[in-house]
Amino acid sequence: MKIGIIGAMESEVTYLRDQMENPVTEKVGLATFYVGKLYGKDTVLSQCGIGKIHAAMCAQCMILRYAPDQIINIGVAGALDDMLDIGDIVIGNFAVQHDIDTCAFGDPLGCVPGINIVEIPCNEKITRAMTEACAEENLMGMCAGIATGDQFIAALDKKNFLRQHFNCAACDMEGGAIAQVCHEMNVPYGAYRAISDTLTGNEKEYSENVKEAALSSQKLLRAFYNHL
Repeated sequence: MKIGIIGAMESEVTYLRDQMENPVTEKVGLATFYVGKLYGKDTVLSQCGIGKIHAAMCAQCMILRYAPDQIINIGVAGALDDMLDIGDIVIGNFAVQHDIDTCAFGDPLGCVPGINIVEIPCNEKITRAMTEACAEENLMGMCAGIATGDQFIAALDKKNFLRQHFNCAACDMEGGAIAQVCHEMNVPYGAYRAISDTLTGNEKEYSENVKEAALSSQKLLRAFYNHL
């Protein structure tokens, strides 16, 4: 089995890169790929860059160049649920893209043209392994939807809307795009995110906690690998 791991920022992948055995590095556009063994398993790790287009380009390139058997999106996210604190884990059971809007044509908000769905499902086996890994590490893990858009969501009214309309517990800027590529390319997809800013948090809270949350996300991967 070859596992693809995608994180957006340097802080979301650097610990894992340092754990790899003799990684081979390749850069394609903004994305950097590291290929080697991680925790005994064949792995291609990538830092894709921030935003949906960078994430989608990276996922497509990863699939075509390296043919992973599954792709996992890791990193940090903002909380949409007041039960979540800094460092808690949201395990995706589906992804949505909240900034897709073709409602003028009668579509529901977030409906992805072409595949005509709002909720892009995560692979159940991957989600189960993530849940088991969280329990093993005594981390607070919540299974829920993760909402993606090309915006940093700081306003409480927007956070509340995303939670209520899409039934999501966290928001990011990459996962939904990676999920769409995996769905269209028939590659199993999973995601988990460590909370970097709470429901009532803001850019300052994010800046203060992003590195710690990113490291927590990366360290959870070893336990996840043991449950595959």
